[in-house]
Amino acid sequence: MVRDITLGQFMPGKSFIHRLDARSKIVLLLAYIIFIFVCQNYISLLLIALSSLFIILSTKISFKLYLKSMKVILFVVVFTGILNLFYGSGQVLFEWGFLKITEGGINNAIFITIRIATLVMISSVLTFTTSPTDLTDALERLMKPLSYLHIKTHEIAMMMTIAMRFIPTLLEETDKIMNAQKARGADMESGNIFQRIKALIPILIPLFVSSFRRANDLAMAMECRCYNGGNGRTRMRVLHYTKLDLFALIFSVVIFAGVILCNIYFPATVK
Repeated sequence: MVRDITLGQFMPGKSFIHRLDARSKIVLLLAYIIFIFVCQNYISLLLIALSSLFIILSTKISFKLYLKSMKVILFVVVFTGILNLFYGSGQVLFEWGFLKITEGGINNAIFITIRIATLVMISSVLTFTTSPTDLTDALERLMKPLSYLHIKTHEIAMMMTIAMRFIPTLLEETDKIMNAQKARGADMESGNIFQRIKALIPILIPLFVSSFRRANDLAMAMECRCYNGGNGRTRMRVLHYTKLDLFALIFSVVIFAGVILCNIYFPATVK
């Protein structure tokens, strides 16, 4: 299960998506997330899902890796979909006691399942195709207006990126600790839920110790290199927009306009 978590991983490449400015990817991702939940019928949902699939395939990263990112939250997706079966109006298709499955409930379940799956996979595009350095610079530039309110945007962006960068490292450390505990005879897969939680204690303690040690080493390394925040710092790579970003913007605007038109001219499936 630990190896199935792909959050924070960067996959170098030369695809069209890799070459986009990191600021464009962040802004367009936020727009896509909004429009995923704006869809009100199957046509608009299909349009946003197909465009997301096109973007995912354009990254030239193995589709299995995106499916791997879905595996971690598969239970949440299925559980949420099942719950939505019992919320909705319309013709009753199945009834058992106080539980009723209606036509509206089935539509709600399908919509929420596709929405969550699309949300997770399109969000993975950002971390898979953007290096931590570019992500830090992009977040800092996008939050620059907050600096006029005396908010330290550079430090905030740095903390967010470091946290995301060390997720794969901590997951790898967790996997090593679990294998070491299993080699010593620890049983983590049998018993009831309370016994499994108790079996995690020998994993969490060394993981916390290792995390604090890494944080201390990182802080010391930054101090040795005279790091004192973002004031007066130069960047090795300066972000700039290109024609590719304009093409991505036009493509996204066309898709978003299509979603809005589908919502206007076709009846809503969910409300």
